[in-house]
Amino acid sequence: MEHPNAPAIEVSSLRKMYSGVDGSPKEALKSLNLTVPRGVIFGLLGPNGAGKSTLINILAALVLKTSGSARILGWDIELHMRRARESIGVVPQELNLDSFFSPREVMDLQAGLYGVPKRQRQTMEILEALGLEDKADIYSRSLSGGMRRRLLVAMALVHSPPVVVLDEPTAGVDVELRQSLWEYMKMLNDAGTTILLTTHYLEEAQEMCDEIAIINHGEIVAQDSTSALLARLDRKEARITVDRDLNALPDGLSGPGVDAAIENGREILVRFPPSQVQMGGLLDAVKTAGLQITDLSTRETDLEEIFVALTTSAAQTGLIPTAADPQAGPLEKSRTQPRP
Repeated sequence: MEHPNAPAIEVSSLRKMYSGVDGSPKEALKSLNLTVPRGVIFGLLGPNGAGKSTLINILAALVLKTSGSARILGWDIELHMRRARESIGVVPQELNLDSFFSPREVMDLQAGLYGVPKRQRQTMEILEALGLEDKADIYSRSLSGGMRRRLLVAMALVHSPPVVVLDEPTAGVDVELRQSLWEYMKMLNDAGTTILLTTHYLEEAQEMCDEIAIINHGEIVAQDSTSALLARLDRKEARITVDRDLNALPDGLSGPGVDAAIENGREILVRFPPSQVQMGGLLDAVKTAGLQITDLSTRETDLEEIFVALTTSAAQTGLIPTAADPQAGPLEKSRTQPRP
């Protein structure tokens, strides 16, 4: 029975225990809950050792869970293993390819493992889309690192899965290749494929992802749409340049959460919460002091600041509500709608 209303990925109370070096138990995933809606590009971010790869390996049936449940398009990864595995394609972080197989042979072998009939295989179409058509019949050992990464992506797509998971897909890849890879991922997403990715390039996640979850110490500490997550830090920076050197800050550059300082003689750097302080009021204060504004630049909160705040002591000290905090409000309620 199909599950047309089920999310792309649904993880409930998922736990994974390992045996530590000294024999003591180590909890890699701590009753983790995660829902990935259909049709989105979803980013899973976290520091090294946070549990990202453990979660992906469980979804890919490469690692057994200790307890809890995980479903892909409604199919339980244990009770309906075949249907779950047919529904997902995983691009691993490691470049684990057989050196003596050509890309064409690797693709045909992978398609055979998924039971894709020969007449339905799209080997050359996928290789061409990823810029590997001219390398189809050479040994994989002759491919560059970036080409091997692209081949791993191609292998994950041989059975046309509706859900694709990419674990650090652009690690060690040059800028041009990274851009072409994301263009292809966007094309797949526009066609309805759900993309789940992990990445250390935070600006990449900020640009690509509809929704983001941050994992730390085996727990989801935040999940929201990218725009709503960025808004949670409620911080903006303005650099105001005036027509003469300053000896003191103008009166009126104050308010709840406002921090102002003079830099380079004629520049005023102001950090403020836009939800409480209006930019216009700050500019009026400068003009009231008899100063002429010659230049103005602003900077919004970026994902790196959110990431640092949520994965350090700031999250525990209440700077930003975590997903476990009952006062977190829209952090848990907001969900991105799939792209039309």
